[in-house]
Amino acid sequence: MAKIVIVFHSGYGHTLRMAQAVAEGAKGKLVPIDAEGNLPASAWEILNGADAIIMGSPTYMGNVSWQFKKFADASSKPWSSQQWKDKIFAGFTNSATMNGDKLSTLHYLFTLAMQHGGIWVGTGLMPSNTKAAQRNDLNYVGSSCGGMAQSPSDASPEEMLPGDLETAKQFGHRVAEVVARLSR
Repeated sequence: MAKIVIVFHSGYGHTLRMAQAVAEGAKGKLVPIDAEGNLPASAWEILNGADAIIMGSPTYMGNVSWQFKKFADASSKPWSSQQWKDKIFAGFTNSATMNGDKLSTLHYLFTLAMQHGGIWVGTGLMPSNTKAAQRNDLNYVGSSCGGMAQSPSDASPEEMLPGDLETAKQFGHRVAEVVARLSR
């Protein structure tokens, strides 16, 4: 069975909910980055042994959180020995506004994956972009390159829209399907 790891930072709980939905779809293991941007040593071993690494961060000021960036900088150790080369990678993010410069965050995650010599997987989902589309539809935010969700700044994590969480779940499932296909 494929080992899929979801490594993420969540500042207020919204990215955690998204990570849980991704993990459910991927049947993956959650590895949270703590409030100080650290992982325990055992988490690095889990990442090194993974077939796929799905990265998640809230979008703050047009990029990943500083805690995620600290993790990314610390990943130079596995980078220098090419430990993550040819792993499957994917990424997701959440922000308070509909755009919120989430694409900048996904581009950062993509670049990090490419630096590690990884293979990137997008959502594989069509956007909900017709006149009949409703905000709670699957992939309403319309991302192809990675998972995106939008949570109003005054909404609790429990108020995240089921459509955004289902999009995250479907995204995780897609990553698992790609890992299974490439593992044959």
